[in-house]
Amino acid sequence: MRRVVFNQKGGVGKSSITCNLAAISAARGKRTLVVDLDPQGNSTQYLLDKPSSELRDTVADLLEQTVAFTMFNRRPDEFVHATPFNNLFVMPSSPELDFLERKLEAKHKIYKLREALKKLGETFDAIYIDTAPALNFYTRSALIAAERCLIPFDCDDFSRQALYNILNEIRDLQEDHNQELVVEGIVANQFQPRASLPKKLISELLEEGLPVLPVRLSSSVKMKESHQSREPLVHMAPKHALTRQFENLFGVLHGESVELEPLAD
Repeated sequence: MRRVVFNQKGGVGKSSITCNLAAISAARGKRTLVVDLDPQGNSTQYLLDKPSSELRDTVADLLEQTVAFTMFNRRPDEFVHATPFNNLFVMPSSPELDFLERKLEAKHKIYKLREALKKLGETFDAIYIDTAPALNFYTRSALIAAERCLIPFDCDDFSRQALYNILNEIRDLQEDHNQELVVEGIVANQFQPRASLPKKLISELLEEGLPVLPVRLSSSVKMKESHQSREPLVHMAPKHALTRQFENLFGVLHGESVELEPLAD
């Protein structure tokens, strides 16, 4: 399964959600790959403990060979790096993505990521794609390459307005480029169950028929500690409430029966 985590708005937890779901997948024995398409490289640093600027054989190198004149292109798996965690791998980001974007657009290479990930799907059970907070060549490539899309949602009115735009953009892309893409759900992140506004927004989105997932990821300093230690929650704090929420989210996405935590009144 190829799954993209996408939102044009920054600061909504795309990298955290991508990496922690991928880490749970790997911990359950699935051979799992994270593809970091964000030039900031947060997922890369989180899982490899190295800034993307220090790495070679990155996703930028994979894509660059599609516009360079070479006799033999390297295989997609040659750009995959092992992490310290069993079954978890990363195709790292690179600052070069910013400079490469125009070349790829000019050469109409928007389907090349899908080709590479389909090939990698022969050896990986699950592929998670992290994206930049923008609707650009790379995020469109990711949406074309993916089978499922998760949309992180920060519970405020600005995020709500952005959400409608995102869904419209995805709908257009589905019609023109990827009819197999399914919006798997909207993930309420940094949720505060005792505050009235987040619950009100979620309730209204559900009334509108939007696919808000039943798991809410709460706001916790433990997530920041996880970033600092470069260790996903399932490894750093396996019994923490936020870890359980991520495991419940993973379960919902895979059709498992999960016991959801009641929301505070």
